[in-house]
Amino acid sequence: MNEIIPSLPAFLLILTRITSFFVTLPLFSYRSIPATQRMIFAAVLAWMMSYSVDIPTLEIDGLYILLVIKEAVIGLLIGIAAFIIMSAIQVAGGFIDFQMGFAIANVIDPQTGAQSPLLGQFLNSLAMLLLLALNGHHLLLDGIFYSYEFVPVTELWPPFGDASMAEFIVLTFARAFALAFQMAIPVVATLFLVDLALGITARAVPQLNIFVVGFPIKIGVSFIVLLTISSVFIVLMKKVFEIMIMTMRDLMVLLGGG
Repeated sequence: MNEIIPSLPAFLLILTRITSFFVTLPLFSYRSIPATQRMIFAAVLAWMMSYSVDIPTLEIDGLYILLVIKEAVIGLLIGIAAFIIMSAIQVAGGFIDFQMGFAIANVIDPQTGAQSPLLGQFLNSLAMLLLLALNGHHLLLDGIFYSYEFVPVTELWPPFGDASMAEFIVLTFARAFALAFQMAIPVVATLFLVDLALGITARAVPQLNIFVVGFPIKIGVSFIVLLTISSVFIVLMKKVFEIMIMTMRDLMVLLGGG
């Protein structure tokens, strides 16, 4: 048995962090991946990492139970940090949909089971395909592997209650909304000018039903702008991926007491 698994308590701790990491991590937490396959993949990763992660000999006792809880919280936090940054893409789609008038046509996201705007769903699917094309999923797996260098297993309880942790969470949310605003501002600003022009037209020609005419005009202008700045969206998505990786690293440093 020792030839297959070097240390059963260490293997269980690694498995706990990886499985909790997959619960909230973008792409790996989606419902399109069956839970059984995710568990098998997590077990294989934990088995391989049990040979490379330096973990002292542990006994299953009361202290070990606290280590298991800590590992679960660490995995969840790292995955949530990545999820918050990735959600900026759907928030940007929500901003655009609100200006276009598509906010009333939310759809159910089959990956998360939550309601999402139309363009937000499209941009999120495009971002996931781009993430796979750039091998970003390998960087996400590297993040869980190198997390043991920042937050070792033997550390009983990282500084969850520090003021720096609350400040980091607030800055992460602010960064996500800033990214969403940067992605949505070209379309939102253009539609604001369209609304301004329609308002002037409504004052100049009162006989014109501006609500009937304005809706298709805004939709047509929005699609033209989206088609024009499609390459800009790809560049911004790459920036989102970079910030996601850096946010995960900064959180690991913070949890490690750095």
